Order: sequence, then structure tokens, then C-alpha cells
Amino acid sequence: MLMRTDPFREFDRLAQQVLGSTARPTAMTMDAYRSGDDFVVHFDLPGIDPESIEIDVERNVLNVRAERRSPAPEDAELIVAERPTGSFTRQLFLGDTLDTERIDASYDAGVLTLRIPVADQAKPRRIQITGGGSDRKQLNG
Repeated sequence: MLMRTDPFREFDRLAQQVLGSTARPTAMTMDAYRSGDDFVVHFDLPGIDPESIEIDVERNVLNVRAERRSPAPEDAELIVAERPTGSFTRQLFLGDTLDTERIDASYDAGVLTLRIPVADQAKPRRIQITGGGSDRKQLNG
């Protein structure tokens, strides 16, 4: 249902630590699992203003973008700045078995949660068997 799509994430993280910057937007950490008829994804976005979060889906590709600005005024002298600021992005490839028309998003305590229902056509269904009775042939014959 989900493909991991960012093979350079660790390289970017290491480059950011060594060089103090990154050429690409920072990826956000996430957990994903299936619970009943929903596919659930949790993104860690602490300190993010919910108004800065953008979510869109195009051709089964889910894009999540958020931005965190520094809380310090522009003219402030930074003593320590360990919390990352700037753009955070994540792109997920969703399978055809998910209903991308009915995604539900909520943000609470720094965690963005997306609930993506499994499409009706992908849910298991029981097949009714017809026939039987006097037309049935005995198999033990």
C-alpha cells in the first residue's frame, strides 16, 4: 500500500549535521499502519502552525508540506539553534486500493494524522455460491 520513497534521507541528515544546511527540504518522520478499513499515517510536526500545513493528492501521490519559522525575532542574537526550521516535505505513493477522495486529516500535539480509507472495491467480500440441491453430483463416487 505504501512505498518508501526517499533513499537519500540519511545522506541529507548527515550533510545537514556536517554542513549546517541542506539543499533539499527536510523530510518529516512518520509511522504508517493499517487499522481495520483505514490506512493511518502519523507525521511528527512539533511546533508547526497547522495553517502552514499543505496536503494534496495527485494520481495516488500524497504530498505533505509544512513550514516552521524560528520563534526568535530577526534582530535577535542566536545563542543555540538546534531545532530545524524551514520547509518539511514528505511524498507517499499510495496504492490503488486506497480511497484518496475521502482522506481525513487532523493535527494534535504536534502530530499530523491522516486516515485513508481502503477503497470499497479492495475490501474482501464473500462470494455466494448458487446451485446445489438435486442437481448436485456426488464427489465420492
